[in-house]
Amino acid sequence: MDKPIHTNQPIPEPAEVILIDKPFGWTSFQAVKKAKYVLKAKKIGHAGTLDPLATGLLIVCTGKKTKTIESIQAQEKEYTGTFFIGETTPSFDLETETDQTFPTDHITDDLIRKTAGTFIGEQDQTPPLFSAVKIDGKRAYEIARKGGTAEIKSKRITIYEFEIIRIEMPEVDFRIVCSKGTYIRSISRDFGLALQSGSYLKALRRTRIGDYRIQDAVDPRDVKFTTI
Repeated sequence: MDKPIHTNQPIPEPAEVILIDKPFGWTSFQAVKKAKYVLKAKKIGHAGTLDPLATGLLIVCTGKKTKTIESIQAQEKEYTGTFFIGETTPSFDLETETDQTFPTDHITDDLIRKTAGTFIGEQDQTPPLFSAVKIDGKRAYEIARKGGTAEIKSKRITIYEFEIIRIEMPEVDFRIVCSKGTYIRSISRDFGLALQSGSYLKALRRTRIGDYRIQDAVDPRDVKFTTI
């Protein structure tokens, strides 16, 4: 594995792997644009997009290391976050307002933990309409934000670990390890349905991609990348 670059080390061109802790509200493009500007990188890309409302590990590659992006993206990913039980939103997260409420009196801690266990393994998952999935050449979220609808095909994903960390209804904190292409917002939707209720994703943080970890990442708001 390539050694990640820390803030007190120079980041040379033309080929490096940089670990960024993407801030809340930033798009992945903004984080890459900041790195490109500071590094004066001619060739740059990132492995695995994060939604603006998510935080955490974003891997940026420059120069010849951009050829490794596909292999990095293929590695398993780890996330932590919070489900809000009993309500849903059209985007499955806080991007849109609550559209429905559901009963939660029947939901116990034991039911929550047992339900999480049923998600382990290989399965079909339908991505959210509010996503970057392309439909007839357009991003799905472009259609959704204009009030449109579209049919999105399901795809095969794998959930390796699904741990419930905290239960304080209506909030449920979790840790999930999953395969490439997994949408945690879709897991939130499906988790609410499995509980015979509703759920949306209140918070999300990516903590690992393969052996790359958030502990080695730098905050692009506070760090001035240096070049040689």
